[in-house]
Amino acid sequence: MSDDYGYDYEDDSPYGTEREYGAGDADVPDGDDGAGASRGGGRGPERTFAALPPAQARGFATSWWGRAWLQALEDTALDGQQLKQGRQLARKGGVGAVSVRPGRITAMVRDRDGTAYRSDVLLQQLGAGAWDRFLDMAVDRAGHIAALLDREMPPHLVEDAAGAGVELLPGIGDLEPECTCGAWDHCPHSGALCYQVARLLDEDPFVLLLMRGRDERRLLDELQVRSAARAIRLGDGGAAEATGDAEREVRGVPAGEAFGAAGILPPLPAPPSAPETPGLGPSLDTETPPAPGIDPAALEVLAADSAVRAHRMLLDALTPVHEEQPFPGELTPRQDAVRLAADARPDARVGARLAAGSGRTPTDLDAAVRAWRYGGAPALAVLDEEWVPDPEDLGRARVRLDEAWEAGERPALRAASGRARWTVAGAGLQLRLDRDGRWWPYRRERGRWVPAGPADDDPAGALAGAEEGGAADGMNGAGTAI
Repeated sequence: MSDDYGYDYEDDSPYGTEREYGAGDADVPDGDDGAGASRGGGRGPERTFAALPPAQARGFATSWWGRAWLQALEDTALDGQQLKQGRQLARKGGVGAVSVRPGRITAMVRDRDGTAYRSDVLLQQLGAGAWDRFLDMAVDRAGHIAALLDREMPPHLVEDAAGAGVELLPGIGDLEPECTCGAWDHCPHSGALCYQVARLLDEDPFVLLLMRGRDERRLLDELQVRSAARAIRLGDGGAAEATGDAEREVRGVPAGEAFGAAGILPPLPAPPSAPETPGLGPSLDTETPPAPGIDPAALEVLAADSAVRAHRMLLDALTPVHEEQPFPGELTPRQDAVRLAADARPDARVGARLAAGSGRTPTDLDAAVRAWRYGGAPALAVLDEEWVPDPEDLGRARVRLDEAWEAGERPALRAASGRARWTVAGAGLQLRLDRDGRWWPYRRERGRWVPAGPADDDPAGALAGAEEGGAADGMNGAGTAI
């Protein structure tokens, strides 16, 4: 069967097919250090991957090892413009079926004018001695085998292999191009082939190991043989060796290895967006009676409040200027009871418990909740505290009151004796000045003063807000029912 580019392949499986490419193995004979290797891949197993669809609007490598493969290509190629053309060919689906065998990858690549070229990229195979060291290292660390079987190549596997003298990933100059277009450097066709292979590596790191000289089946067979032999050794008195291996696994990845792998690891993903609303709290209304002293309804309120606070903290943490904001002060139990009543909106029974615990009557808690919703702890302080400005502060406040209205338009204000409060005569409205110089409007309802709006630097603006409308969150009368 052949594809549109004239290159034969066996089926359409995205993971490729496998067959023996000639007899024997791709490894060279053992040398003293096992470093002997060959290029070309004339013998050994072969896997053929069907042509992949165009890679529109996506990168060619998402795994860190796929990115390392492309880094080797981009570091090796002398002409960045040629590579750019190669990326475009690969992105538009110009690469046919890809053949992977020890030491070589091959594909027919169709140029922009429709001309097809056979392109090969050669990668040096590992020698038999290097494979022995790699297999011994992998057997000693069971996590490496599990990762490969999960189609993963963790950084510490590559680092451990390098420590054993085995370089799995290619480096500068390791990807050698051959193309029927006649170019001696990486041309658009060999570049397109490499970009396409990066997608294959993302799905299966065994593709890289096949290029280095071992197919998956043989690797797993050899690992099984060595694992069995190791188990026999441990059974003959190798418990100390097993303990040493376990200790190495518990210690994790050495800091030096993690630092060395930082340049090829992909960046961390962007944090997920914050949910629009807090999560729902649990329902504790069950058939099982609660333990003595436990109030399920109160616990539900606390759980719901925890979700609200966590959501608010997350939103604050995601703001661009979060690190520049001052650390919020700690609330007193009396203040926190008001905050809890404002956020959780408990039923009347739990609200009564909060009122009692904060030393307020339910009506007082209504007013405190309204203040909190207008301005948090500062607004609550204006409700609860009466402060006496010094004569200089009081004089500045009177000047601001005189300047806030045009001549003849200022309402008649009656000042409380020595206090920072001015009542509008005959209107049931009041202005209160806080210690930071802001003005808070109040309205007289059912014989008591209750907050009527947020603070304003302009006393006329604060009073206008109280005259226009109402209370926070559509509240009427004495406040919210809790």
